[in-house]
Amino acid sequence: MKEDLVLPAPRESAAGGPGEPLLVAEGLTKHFPVKGGFPIRRTVGHVQAVDGIDLTVHSGESFGLVGESGCGKSTTGRLITRLLEPTGGKILYKGQDITHAKRKGLAPIRSEIQMIFQDPYSSLNPRQTVGKIISGPMEINGIDPAGGREKRVRELLEIVGLNPEHYNRFPHEFSGGQRQRIGVARALALEPKLIVADEPVSALDVSIQAQVVNLLQKVQKELGIAFLFIAHDLAVVRHFSQRVAVMYLGKVIEVGDRDSIYTRPRHPYTHALLSAVPEVTLTDEEGGTRERIRLAGDVPSPINPPSGCRFRTRCWKAQDKCASEVPPLVRIDGNRDGHLTACHFPEEPTIEARGQDVVMDPALAALEKPDKD
Repeated sequence: MKEDLVLPAPRESAAGGPGEPLLVAEGLTKHFPVKGGFPIRRTVGHVQAVDGIDLTVHSGESFGLVGESGCGKSTTGRLITRLLEPTGGKILYKGQDITHAKRKGLAPIRSEIQMIFQDPYSSLNPRQTVGKIISGPMEINGIDPAGGREKRVRELLEIVGLNPEHYNRFPHEFSGGQRQRIGVARALALEPKLIVADEPVSALDVSIQAQVVNLLQKVQKELGIAFLFIAHDLAVVRHFSQRVAVMYLGKVIEVGDRDSIYTRPRHPYTHALLSAVPEVTLTDEEGGTRERIRLAGDVPSPINPPSGCRFRTRCWKAQDKCASEVPPLVRIDGNRDGHLTACHFPEEPTIEARGQDVVMDPALAALEKPDKD
């Protein structure tokens, strides 16, 4: 990847100065209907994929969204890009309500909100060459860069670490990691104001991950692009994002700046999520000092989530209040400004190890006991 390639100058933003709200989601909801019955099929329930979340992404900011598989992260990204129609709530982009905007109303902002998809192959047209795939958005939006579209496409290919000579190749001729980089190049082609990156580096080798993340950071800095960065890799999110939100079963349960989430988490689920990250210990003295939290059971079904706090069925601090009242996402005592937590009985603002491991699953505890001769 060459560092001497010149990125285009940032376009003038109508959103105002850096740091102002670019995109705001209020009570954003997406319920997918579940059909059943014979011979007449009818709606028998709803999958509550996203259930009333609030997010604010500022211009030029990188906002991380983390959580385990099935918590609604990717659905949230598709709602924000309006690839899915919201069931409820509101989406504001530069103060304009685009929640239920039709195709004509969305046309002016399509070029400003782009997405990097989790599965790069399914998002690439197998009948088009790479050059056509990347130049297609420029053609649709009537953009004619200096030197022509082909020259710009070749520059983008080189920026994301691909050979410009791959211009005439088809998607099936690339590996999974190379296809992902094609998706990154396509997202950058229109110089957007906001990129929703859904697992943008999950298909890449570790060394290439660092290159792509550094590339995205450089692009963000020089073009002032805001990112909604969706990922499972907490280390990558910590490196890339300035603010982080933690999702669980369709709801945001904690949000704050990077240091608050990673060094002063308050929600029990955030503690459990951070404790799952592998840690290398170089000496025996270092072992056994790190908190490990194992949660009992599986994630409840989003068709019929628990009442009150959705995490209470797996939480070691749950009480009767957790079943009857939904905890609001608010700033609690001990939190920094902007650090919000949805928990009735939050943890202490620290990641220091407890006296012993918190083992929630008795079966796992039994497996770890040494055999008796």
